[in-house]
Amino acid sequence: MTLSIVIPCYNEADNVAKLEHEFFPIVRQLIDAGSIGETATDVVEVVFVDDGSVDGTLPALKAALGVLQGPSLHVRFEQHAANQGLGSALRTGFAAAQGEVVVTTDSDGTYRFQEIPMLLECLTPEVSIVTASPYHPQGGVANVPAYRLVLSRGSSMLYRILVDAKIHTYTALFRAYRSDVIKTVPFAADGFLGGTELMVNAMLSGYRVAEYPTVLHSRAHGVSKAKLMRTVKAHLRYQRRILGYRLGLMALEGASPSKGDVQCVLIK
Repeated sequence: MTLSIVIPCYNEADNVAKLEHEFFPIVRQLIDAGSIGETATDVVEVVFVDDGSVDGTLPALKAALGVLQGPSLHVRFEQHAANQGLGSALRTGFAAAQGEVVVTTDSDGTYRFQEIPMLLECLTPEVSIVTASPYHPQGGVANVPAYRLVLSRGSSMLYRILVDAKIHTYTALFRAYRSDVIKTVPFAADGFLGGTELMVNAMLSGYRVAEYPTVLHSRAHGVSKAKLMRTVKAHLRYQRRILGYRLGLMALEGASPSKGDVQCVLIK
């Protein structure tokens, strides 16, 4: 079994050292453990997607991390010639990933890399997606600017009304997916909506989702790449489509009733 970890990067040269010193020790821990939950794993694959960076991110990644290849560790680099957005970077990473389980995480460590093994422990046989959940009652937020939380927390509240109230956080990038989800559930958004659209479409198709309550931290280096108003408008348009789908007024691309009703599992 192969575990793939997909990491989108856009102008993240300042975080390469963090990835080297904080992320890759966790990768080695996963390799040494030889398992994901109850399942044995032979190879960990890390896929970096440089989304049109102009600060030297890709050369810095290759210089520091490309040398870490080994029999049980594959490091791959994908690149967009110009910035296309987080959703597009995820699609590129998913197309390159070969793992039976795929983890996505931020390059800046706003969700701590050392929590990847715990995230994977929540991927029990009946669960297809595990999402980090700072808005779960057992989760939290540390030093994140309030204006950034308006988008994330507010959007998640609306998705709880439209999709499933048992899930508290819909906007986290830090997740684990079984490969059949990313192979069969499409999502159209190129920007920050992409990850939310993928999970919601999967839920509306009947895939089971578990939450991993955790803490969202502020960035140590650089600034958020989210365009606040553009992202808010994208979420509102998508939420309007979900409402139309729920009312039977329109189809929702990627959502299929073939798997039956949504069943969400809450990790406590």
